[in-house]
Amino acid sequence: MRFRALLSGSLCLLACGLSAAEFSWPQWRGPDRTDVSQETGLLREWPESGPKLVWTFEDAGVGYSSFAVVDGKLYTLGARNQTEFILCLDLADARELWAAELGPQLKNGYGDGPRGTPTVDGDRVYALGGQGILVCVALNGGSVIWKVDMKDFGGRRPGWGYCESVLVDGNMVVCTPGGGKGTMLALDKSNGEKIWQSEDITDGAHYASIMSADIHGEHQYIQLTQNTLFGIAAKDGKLLWKSPWPPGRTAVVPTPIVRGNEVYITSGYGAGCKLVRINEDYTAEDVYFNTEMKNHHGGVVLIGDYLYGHSDAGWICQDFATGETKWRERNKLGKGCLTAADGMLYCVDERSGVVALVEATSEAYTERGRFTLPRRSDNAAKNTVWTHPVVVNGKLYLRDQELIFCYDVSAK
Repeated sequence: MRFRALLSGSLCLLACGLSAAEFSWPQWRGPDRTDVSQETGLLREWPESGPKLVWTFEDAGVGYSSFAVVDGKLYTLGARNQTEFILCLDLADARELWAAELGPQLKNGYGDGPRGTPTVDGDRVYALGGQGILVCVALNGGSVIWKVDMKDFGGRRPGWGYCESVLVDGNMVVCTPGGGKGTMLALDKSNGEKIWQSEDITDGAHYASIMSADIHGEHQYIQLTQNTLFGIAAKDGKLLWKSPWPPGRTAVVPTPIVRGNEVYITSGYGAGCKLVRINEDYTAEDVYFNTEMKNHHGGVVLIGDYLYGHSDAGWICQDFATGETKWRERNKLGKGCLTAADGMLYCVDERSGVVALVEATSEAYTERGRFTLPRRSDNAAKNTVWTHPVVVNGKLYLRDQELIFCYDVSAK
């Protein structure tokens, strides 16, 4: 009986451990790059004062990097003393475990420092700095394993710096140097050696991150530049299809959204949005184009049949299939970014620092609580909060430059 009790207790601990480790956020916009968590058991309404603040970390450096969260550790990028770093924090107490040098600090009138989010894969972390230096470091300790520069592959740094969060897929790291040698690049993730570069398309890099997808039996990588939406064969870097994006101007930022054989894109500066269908012969046809969604850089999420995000004229819910706007809210919350979990939207107003909990429903904009960040950074250009929030394992992570905040949003 004692053996059975010990065995039962051990199995319970193992199960609890597995459950606790079940949810991770290893890269930009989560495991599948949709920014929609599969986690449940979260608060459906916040108290008047907002959820409980667990800890604040005050030395993340300057920059707009979001978070990767894996096995009790948080990874982000930040610049200190003119140098960009990959940072690793212990989630239990916000203690910094290591900082790995990424490259020289990006200087920019809209805020210095790195923009991309690190990617955790196995026992390594991969990150692209604002100047275009891609680094692979050891998960344990942060020692540099290999490093390459986008300019060595024909890349030219875009105006606001490299903002991409690199994709790790199979044995490859896939990124977008842009330029005459090929817009997209695949490297061997073990050593940084080139596997292929997409010579069929030579657009310059903009600010979106790559999505992977399987369409009509072909594993491929989908990217958006200022002028073109396109798909590249994962096996050899050949161009499979492309669709023009003539409205793209100034800065094309949001990550494409893929469902089945359809791809949704949007960008700001008055550009708009469109849905593209990829046919079996790899022709790409527009299903619709309109200016209902004009998303700057706060991102858009797809939940069920509806898209949510901030357009130039407020927060909107848009029908994915038709492009029709279901609701629009212009006044209750300012422009910003979002993530989604457990049927709720976590929306951040970039100017005020207000964080709102909003129902992910096509019926109406309905808030279920809000709070304001307790402190603001003195380093934020234009006084803006641009880092995308992350919700994982019952915690909400927010950032304003060097300040990182952890809130408990679990209902348990």
